Amino acid sequence: MSSPADPPVRSRRDEGGRTRDLSWPRAPQPLEVPVTDNHAHLEIRDGDAWLGVEEAIARAAAVGVHRIVQIGCDLPSARWTVRAVAEHEALLGGVAIHPNESVRLHEAGALPDALAEIAELARTDTVRVVGETGLDHFRTPEPGWAVQEEAFREHIRLARELGKPLQVHDRDAHADVLRVLDDAGAPDVVVMHCFSGDAAFAEACLRRGFYLSFAGTVTFGNAAGLREALRVVPTSRILVETDAPFLAPTPHRGRPNSSYLIPVTLRAMAATLGCDVTELAAQVEANTVAVYGPTGH
Repeated sequence: MSSPADPPVRSRRDEGGRTRDLSWPRAPQPLEVPVTDNHAHLEIRDGDAWLGVEEAIARAAAVGVHRIVQIGCDLPSARWTVRAVAEHEALLGGVAIHPNESVRLHEAGALPDALAEIAELARTDTVRVVGETGLDHFRTPEPGWAVQEEAFREHIRLARELGKPLQVHDRDAHADVLRVLDDAGAPDVVVMHCFSGDAAFAEACLRRGFYLSFAGTVTFGNAAGLREALRVVPTSRILVETDAPFLAPTPHRGRPNSSYLIPVTLRAMAATLGCDVTELAAQVEANTVAVYGPTGH
């Protein structure tokens, strides 16, 4: 089956004008137990050539990554996500307006209509999650934070209405993310996407019953605090993701990322936890099924 037509491809912009190695890393040793990439953006171009949906799925399957949660976080990519997951059984979908995108849409007077369309797209059966939504105090200056919070609350309400999980984007906004979730009333299932907090913040999330999803950042040399956070999380609350094409794990940091590199991150997580990687994979996959449901459409 062909890839959905006309993906809203956005080229990844490197920060600071750094020169990057754009070649795709070599595939790692396959996992013995299949797992799911909890968060990826297949429509975003990176690397010396765009892999495309079918190639990304095939490379992932070859190393034991049998499902990918494809996230569309603006209107073009959300529409594309719904088409892509309808055509590929290995994909599940998530749609939302990213917090930084919410500010841009607000300034254009288009946020209410965008949120209304996301609400319709989220009703699609193959869309299993509302997200990524949340707060980003890193890229958006303080005058835009109120708009982000308004959009975040709308996504929380939508997830509760539909009975679907919520994937939360949290960048430099830990306390405010928890405040809004507590005040608005978090849905039954919340996933902290690309968890970036310390052990104390992890414990605060766990007290609320959230799942914590770890990306390639947990392998970075300067991420000792993130590995300490991982150690306090019960394996029953752990998910794994790429956030592809971003955040390729060590030793591939800075290179293009794709779902087939999940085994690199998962093995590093198992080493941090001092547990068997196959046992961790089995538990992480059980968690994924608990969050998103079984395989297949």
